[in-house]
Amino acid sequence: MSRTTDDAMTAALEDSRSENAYPRRNKLGEVRAYWDTRIHDLSITTQPVGTKAFFDELEEYRFGKLEYLARIVKFAGYQGKRLLEIGCGVGTDLVRFAKGGAIVTGIDLSEQAIELCQRNFAANGVAGDLRVMNGEQMTFANNTYDVVYAHGVLQYTPEPTAMLREIHRVLKPDGHGILMVYNRYSWLNFMSKVMHVDLEHDDAPVFLTFPQGEFRKLLQPFSRFDIVPERFPVPSRLHRGWKALLYNQLFVPGFNLLPRRLIRPLGWHLMAFAIK
Repeated sequence: MSRTTDDAMTAALEDSRSENAYPRRNKLGEVRAYWDTRIHDLSITTQPVGTKAFFDELEEYRFGKLEYLARIVKFAGYQGKRLLEIGCGVGTDLVRFAKGGAIVTGIDLSEQAIELCQRNFAANGVAGDLRVMNGEQMTFANNTYDVVYAHGVLQYTPEPTAMLREIHRVLKPDGHGILMVYNRYSWLNFMSKVMHVDLEHDDAPVFLTFPQGEFRKLLQPFSRFDIVPERFPVPSRLHRGWKALLYNQLFVPGFNLLPRRLIRPLGWHLMAFAIK
């Protein structure tokens, strides 16, 4: 990093820490233990764990719930590019990048996640470098990757500012960062409080939400970036009872009738497309 970029990153870290008291690194072991037993979306599967049908069901659920992902992320657009995913989980997104021709590396703090990710890659006939690693302290050299993808990871790590610094470090000049955090001022956060329904994984050792202004401060070391709020209501398969009926039958269709330009800032996911 240049001195100017390094100074900008330091300033961003200090500003962020002054506004948001993030948990410290002693949480790292708790985070690893939590995700070893609660890997994303496993509760919705019906197929034997590790089978091709199992991974196909996870993919169908994820891209149905997050319908915007395939629309705004170019999974087939990085052929021949070196792409790193931090917090790859079972590899649902990373397999898509690999099928699109990217030369992929996936890391995760959870050993269980990497084991399942390896089985997912084998089941889909694709190759990748998959490792257990802490995204806050990566062992990769500076300027290694053309793309770093971290979707839904910064909000669960003890030091998100440290992870963001590492993302910036390992990206090549003009490399692309594709990042997502949770929007503090979103429709889902509001509904959770009104309906007294827990958010998915809000019992994790670290669970952070970010106002757009704070996320912008964290991204300042990048030469340019865009933040796009996404993730609007779709029917839930995780909840049951009258609240789920009210949500699925009334709230979801009613909310989605509203003009998207008016509700855009309330998206639950803040997607950032950044260039080093």
